[in-house]
Parts: sequence; C-alpha cells; structure tokens
Amino acid sequence: MAEHLHPERLAKLEAWRRAGQDPYPYAFARTHRSDAVRAQEGQLAGQEIAIAGRMVTQRTHGKTAFAHVQDGGGRLQVYARLDDLGAAQFEVWGLLEVGDIVGVRGELFRTRTDELTVRVREFQLLSKAMRPLPDKWHGLADKEVRYRQRYVDLIVNEEVRAVFVKRSRLLACVRTFLGARGWLEVETPVLQPLYGGATARPFATHHNALDTQLYLRIAPELYLKRLLVGGFEGVFEIARNFRNEGMDRTHNPEFTMLELYVALWDYQDMLRLTEEMLVHAADEVLGSRQLVFGGQALDFTPPFARVKYFDALERAAGSALRRADNATLGKVAEQHGIDTRPDAERGELLEALFSTLVEPHLLQPTFVLDHPQEISPLAKRHRSEAGVVERFELFAAGMELANAFSELNDPLEQRQRFEAQLQLRAGGALETHPLDEDFLRALEYGMPPASGLGVGLDRVAMLWSDSASIRDVLLFPAMRPESPESDTPETCEKG
Repeated sequence: MAEHLHPERLAKLEAWRRAGQDPYPYAFARTHRSDAVRAQEGQLAGQEIAIAGRMVTQRTHGKTAFAHVQDGGGRLQVYARLDDLGAAQFEVWGLLEVGDIVGVRGELFRTRTDELTVRVREFQLLSKAMRPLPDKWHGLADKEVRYRQRYVDLIVNEEVRAVFVKRSRLLACVRTFLGARGWLEVETPVLQPLYGGATARPFATHHNALDTQLYLRIAPELYLKRLLVGGFEGVFEIARNFRNEGMDRTHNPEFTMLELYVALWDYQDMLRLTEEMLVHAADEVLGSRQLVFGGQALDFTPPFARVKYFDALERAAGSALRRADNATLGKVAEQHGIDTRPDAERGELLEALFSTLVEPHLLQPTFVLDHPQEISPLAKRHRSEAGVVERFELFAAGMELANAFSELNDPLEQRQRFEAQLQLRAGGALETHPLDEDFLRALEYGMPPASGLGVGLDRVAMLWSDSASIRDVLLFPAMRPESPESDTPETCEKG
C-alpha cells in the first residue's frame, strides 16, 4: 500500500509514534503569522509567540539546530538548542525533516547575523510529510510538472504564490469597483439546455434525472440579459466559462470572465467604464499604470488608443475591404498566407484577416470599435454607419482583453440574426450561435436599451503578473492525462 513512499520517511513516521506523538494532530494554537511577527517585532521582542508552517530548510550543528518555517505570510527562522529543550526533546527535534509541518512556541529575538528568529521552547509535529520537497536547485523547473503538481509548485516557488495572490486581489478589486456602483452580482446556470452568448463549441453532458442533454455554458450573457428584462438595471457575474476548443498560451478550456450588463447605456458608456475599471485595478493591485509584459513596456494611463475595425484592417492589408465580397476577401487572405475554408463566409474571412494582420500588433491598450455585423449577432446596428455594429474590443500585448456591445434588444431583428447563424452552420461553420426561443420570448417582453461587457480576467492576470501563458495564472490548468511514470521531480532529503 505504501510501497511508493520513501523508506526513510516511513521509518521517521514510526519513530514519531514510538515517541508518543501523533504525527497528524487536530489543531494548533498559533498566535501570529510570520508577516505579523515581522510587522510587530518591536512589541513582540522577547515575548513568547507561537508560529506554525512547513519546514523548508534545516541545518544542525551539534547541540543546536536552525530551520526556516514557511507559512502564508512568508518564512521565519527558528532556533532549537539542546540546553533549552533537554536531551529527550532535542532528540525528537532531530526527527523533523524538510517538508514537515510544525508548530513552534518560543521567544522572538535577533541572532548575531541580525536575522529575526524564534527560540524554540516547545514544538509539535502537525503533519508528517511522506514525500520530500524538490531539490531547490534542480527541482521544480519542468513546467508540465509544475502545472500538474501545483501544490508542490506553491510550496517551493514564492513567485508563483505571489501570482495567485495578485490574481485574487484583481478579482476582489473588480467586485468592489462594480458593487460600489450599486450593481448586483448574480449567479446564472453553468448547466444550460441551450448554450449561447458567444460563438464557440460547447461541452455536452447528460442529466440522468431529466433524461436530457445539457451544455456547460460558453457565456452567461443571455441569462444576464433576461435579468435586465426582469427589472434589474445593472448585473454582473464573475463566471467560469467552458469552451471545447483548442489550447494555446491564451486559451484554456475553462476560464474566468467578468460579464456586466447595464440598462440605458450604450457601448460608449461601457468603453469609458472599462477604461476606468482597468486603470483602477492597475492602481490598486500594481500600484502603477505602467507594467512590463514579456519585455514590452505597457502603459495603462488613460485615455487608451482608439481605432475603427475597418480602418485598422485596411491599413494592415493594404486593400479596401469594407465592401469587399467573399471572393475578394479570400484572395487577400491568400496573398497574406492565411488559410481559410474554400466556402468560408464573409464574417469568417474578416475574422481570419483581422486576427492575423492586426491583433498581434496591438501592443499598447487599444480599443477597436465598430465591427462587421456578420461577426456580431447580438449587437445593435451602428446608428450612423452601414454594415457595422456598435461594438468594441480592447486589446493589449496582442491579446483581446474585453468585448462589449450596444445590446440588440429588438426581438424581430434578433430572430433574423439567429436564423442567419443557422444558415451559416448549415454551410459548415460550426462556431455559430444557436437560436434560443426562450431568450427571444424574454426580449418580446421588452428589454431596455443596454450595453454589455465581457472581460477575460485570466488574460488581465497574465498582464498584471507578466505571465507568458494562461496556465501560469490558473491554479489547475487543463492537462493531458498523466503518464504512469511521471510522479515526483528530483528531490533532496537534506533541505
């Protein structure tokens, strides 16, 4: 049963039990976390405190021993002496190994090398680690192992813990920012009888009790709009979404988005709000509006740049495309080495051109406005420009961060848009929007003018933490099944 465990660790476990100590006790009365100890050193010096955490270094010199204990606030040195503990307890101290979780009581002081330290008077093993930690020099460098064994990654890599603290602060900041405006945070179904709110392939599952197929949501949009119909004037959800698509440095099958809908607004109102929210988040989380991502200096000082979709695309393609037909768009794509389906429709061709020729070059925060109607089935027609809709996307570092519309609230036109999407699907375009009769029924009761916004919070977290891959900001990213031989990275028992 325990054959895969290290024999030395199993032997130490039994030694703890022979010493009359439970290696997995129920609790420990900690008085201070390590960061509180450092912050309150002046008041705590010479006083007895109790700390607890994982032993991450260990060295013994005859009748004395030093170790570092790591908790949620950082590391703190502890100092054990034979004269303080007595022979029996000092021998038990020798059973501790790097990786063990330990509680320590004693006085706070500074060593001759001026390191803040706890002099051990009492100690208790809180959890015996049955696997050694990776060698600090050669250990957890393999990213695949780090993603798969995130628990070890968090133990040994302080900078990784800092990324996820920053991510958590980002989400909290967004919640506070929106809640302060009186908007309501809500929850909508993850399991949906009909997926919608985006053009993407869903994950399907079967509900046994209802004997029906359900889908993991690809977006909460259509449910949030139903709430505007119901009378809420501002609703948002920080939603986990699921899309059965490819994986790369900016895409994971499940991801976190903010979706916000505000009655009586249009997309220009939402643009100003998006800019204000991201500037606020940079101020609060980073303490600066300037950051570095992948060696590129980015500046989130407002106002962000603004460019129209077709202006940017035509400039990049060197061709007039606003009224180009499918054949012309296909030829332009071919000239630029872009592969497209032989029967691709106009919207698909424009998307392929834009994503290849324009997006990678949008390095500084840039709003792209007024997209083709063909790729925006849920957005209102532009009030003064034919063939486009009132929509913006925000890009930075070549990544899409946000997407927003003046929302289409005419139920008759929305039905026509849905039906056009069905025709595209019949022609082979799989990533199209289904026709949702219940959503159309909701619109027929009347939805006020509104604007909606989606923000990819994982990608913002990537920027805020200078993380090259979305997997670096997801605690447990999607991975292939683990091979039997991959288990534990190179380890070091000495600490």
